[in-house]
Amino acid sequence: MERKGARKKNLIPKSILIQLNKGEIESANLVEWLSVDQEILLKNVLNELDLEHYYLAILQNRNYLKTQSTVKKTKLIAEGIAALMNEIKNEDILSYLKTHSSDTVRSWACYIMANKEYSNLEERLNNIKDFATDSHYRLKEISWIATRPYIAKDIVLSIKILKNWAKSKDPNIRRFASESTRPRGVWCSHITKLKEYPAIALPILDPLKSDPSRYVQNSVGNWLNDASKSQENFVIACTNDWLEKSPSSETL
Repeated sequence: MERKGARKKNLIPKSILIQLNKGEIESANLVEWLSVDQEILLKNVLNELDLEHYYLAILQNRNYLKTQSTVKKTKLIAEGIAALMNEIKNEDILSYLKTHSSDTVRSWACYIMANKEYSNLEERLNNIKDFATDSHYRLKEISWIATRPYIAKDIVLSIKILKNWAKSKDPNIRRFASESTRPRGVWCSHITKLKEYPAIALPILDPLKSDPSRYVQNSVGNWLNDASKSQENFVIACTNDWLEKSPSSETL
């Protein structure tokens, strides 16, 4: 991870691209992450597991996969692997993926974990924490993208759970609480209820108004920017209130 990574795909050294597709190294930036050939990577991972004969079964519609975004491809491959795990009754596959050297492979594991059957929402969120605190920046993003549909499905309960995450000592967990509930967000569906009634998320936002981490500050700022597109009066009132209660450099 000492590499900064190329600024364009055609500038990525061939040796680096080969290592990325073999799963031997992590992507150093967004360009590298978007350049990983997930089909080649999947074949290499299945070879490592002696499961290469399941390759075509996982990629049932390769032509459709080729037209999808990187995030969608990640999700679809994860779903294929999850189906394989159920078919052959092998949970060891997931354990292998979770600790893989490739951030893309760990992203497959993240989607599998996020979409497993759980008894309740809190259990689902707790089982994604390891990915929210992963050392790689993309896993931090995938962790909330993968769980956001479940968060949006019951936003009131989600806020009740995540308000405690907003008080965590770990800035990655605090950031997850904010980023996962953004009214609009990026690479994800909007949460209509939060676009209409952003104030219901104040139990998450208020504890973060003077957060010392720039990583968290940026997320909260983006949250308010999302809200301002439909409820600017809320944002004006909220920020005025914060400036009065906590006029620190972090709040400013």
